[in-house]
Amino acid sequence: MPWSTSELAELAGTTVNTVRHYHRSGLLEEPDRMSNGYKQYGARHLVRLLQIRRLRDLGVPLSQIETVGFGGESPAGALLAIDADLAASIERLQRARAEIRAILDGSTGTDVPPGFEDVAKRLSARERSLMLVYEQLYDDEAMGDLRTMVENESDDGSAEFEALEADADDETRQRIAELFAPVIAQHITDYPWLLEPNGHMSKPQRVTGETFVETMIELYNEAQLDVLGRASVMAREQVDATSAGQTGTPNHGAHDEGENR
Repeated sequence: MPWSTSELAELAGTTVNTVRHYHRSGLLEEPDRMSNGYKQYGARHLVRLLQIRRLRDLGVPLSQIETVGFGGESPAGALLAIDADLAASIERLQRARAEIRAILDGSTGTDVPPGFEDVAKRLSARERSLMLVYEQLYDDEAMGDLRTMVENESDDGSAEFEALEADADDETRQRIAELFAPVIAQHITDYPWLLEPNGHMSKPQRVTGETFVETMIELYNEAQLDVLGRASVMAREQVDATSAGQTGTPNHGAHDEGENR
């Protein structure tokens, strides 16, 4: 006795809408109809539907089901590509679960890039926002270096910098800048790409530059930006002085390019 659409769907453990979708996509042939217009599904339709469901359960996209095939030997290339996609999905889900566990444990938050969970508490709210933006602008190697900088950086001056008011006097700005300068100088020495970051950009140079400037202006007040500018200039001078001392010749290539702190 032939089956109706609902009976076929129930036998296959799926829905009528799914059966109709497979018809529209061309994966499941339309059955004959009885004189009253009702569809008559047979065993071949049930087997085909079960084959489709089997491949879908394996993660095969509908668009690739015909490529993988039904029965016989499936193309190895197509299956290997699907396996690679599944492996990437599993890795992404495992990483997401680890991050969720860390959030539930209270050891991190949702406002830091992947890989920064362990150092999240060392970052201010502004710095967390900045790191999220950096993740969109720089490659994985650069983000790894930034994470190491955060991990190894001292807290000297950080709290005072975060509390700095926009109308802070010149003496206060200079004092905090002098605290930051050696740290920035060390970063430049350890990671020279900070001065020439083009090789680590994941976006065009113009987009990266405009995004960085706009983000800094919005996150930090005038005094804080002034401190960062002063500290960057002093850091470059320190690096150039060290370089000149090592080579025994003056360095004439210095310029006031600030570090992307």
